[in-house]
Amino acid sequence: MKYKVLKKQNSSKTCLVCGVKNDLGLKARFYQLENGELASIFNSKEFHQSYPGRVHGGISAAILDETIGRAISVSDETVWGVTGSLELRYKKTVPIDCDLITVARVTRDTRKLFEGEGEIILPNGEIAVTAKAKYVKMPIDQIADECDMAEEWLPIPDDEPVEYIEIPGR
Repeated sequence: MKYKVLKKQNSSKTCLVCGVKNDLGLKARFYQLENGELASIFNSKEFHQSYPGRVHGGISAAILDETIGRAISVSDETVWGVTGSLELRYKKTVPIDCDLITVARVTRDTRKLFEGEGEIILPNGEIAVTAKAKYVKMPIDQIADECDMAEEWLPIPDDEPVEYIEIPGR
């Protein structure tokens, strides 16, 4: 099924998951969808593997944590999530060197906390990894310390205009 992209979220310069200048990172891009979910698109490389041809479980955890943690900003751009807990279920091998999609949503939202869930979806539509997580809501100035956000927090370049994202298996 195809979902309309309502907004692209910014990327970091150096983050392991979304850092556009991190040569060893996933360089994931995040898109707010018309159905209220957040999707990320990434392509893992050989240096992200554990066993040959397979993405390391910690990398799967990192992309799910980032995607679920960002999902709160679909409804409130001033809120950031700091991970309190993250529970994963590994169902299928996550391959390297192919485009993968992670989709996440908020399942519970209170004044100070939120919970969410997400999954890594393989190109054939199968769900490889699922996650449930809990986060503490915080404003960015409490998380980012003294860094210059104008230099660290960057818009996604328009070299890849994305209007719709097709999520396999839906």
